[in-house]
Amino acid sequence: MTLSGKTMFISGASRGIGLAIAKKFAADGANVALLAKTAEPHPKLDGTVYTAAKEIEEAGGQALPIVGDVRDPDSVTAAVAQAVEQFGAIDICVNNASAINLGSIEEVPMKRFDLMNGIQIRGTYAVSQACIPHMKGRENPHILTLSPPIRMESEWLKPTAYMMAKYGMTLCALGIAEEMREAGIASNTLWPRTLVATAAVQNLLGGDEAMAKARRPEVYSDAAYAIFNKPAREYTGQSLLCEDVLLESGVTDLSVYNCTPNADLGVDLWVDTPNPPGYTGP
Repeated sequence: MTLSGKTMFISGASRGIGLAIAKKFAADGANVALLAKTAEPHPKLDGTVYTAAKEIEEAGGQALPIVGDVRDPDSVTAAVAQAVEQFGAIDICVNNASAINLGSIEEVPMKRFDLMNGIQIRGTYAVSQACIPHMKGRENPHILTLSPPIRMESEWLKPTAYMMAKYGMTLCALGIAEEMREAGIASNTLWPRTLVATAAVQNLLGGDEAMAKARRPEVYSDAAYAIFNKPAREYTGQSLLCEDVLLESGVTDLSVYNCTPNADLGVDLWVDTPNPPGYTGP
């Protein structure tokens, strides 16, 4: 499998999972256009769009860092146009940008509600819409949205604001899959079974203790890479889990992704178990 010469447009890839996906893609000698808001260092968050671009190029690819806001359609359209001018077309679109607040309806103010739903839903729609015209006719084009399976059991219908925002991303992705089926553009979602070691887990979900129960971001990037190599006309319209994709692609030992050997892994939202049913590996 190789993605050499292909071009990815990804939102919010300054750090964490988005950057890991971009670097995995770039290692094949591919091109990455990354749109993110972080132009200057943040006191609590590592990386900027420019440091991410440097890491992408060190991984073996070509990078185009773009500062912009996924909620602003003019900013998104301009960013996609810049990517197409630089690299000629777009083969893969990744909707990674996201904001998180796990407060209840009594705790999340409308400003934060608007932020989450603006980035997650409006941003996913805007980025996908802008990329699609430049993906038509490409060999094996994929849209990948980093959002969960939609679970309607009562335990998964909270926290309300974050649930609405993440489910909205998934609904957008699944709708795109049907609308773009005849055009041969795949659209799937991808979500981890466990916590993944990111700034959000460190800062919001329990610090070092939670990080010790997490898997490394490569569990996401390796799964995304496997998806990008699937036939777009056939492999579409699915809500996928990282570990399931990896096992399907031939990985036999998921423990290689653990931050801590033999850890009691923390299960992510909207997932029941850390490993796929029937998995007997370490």
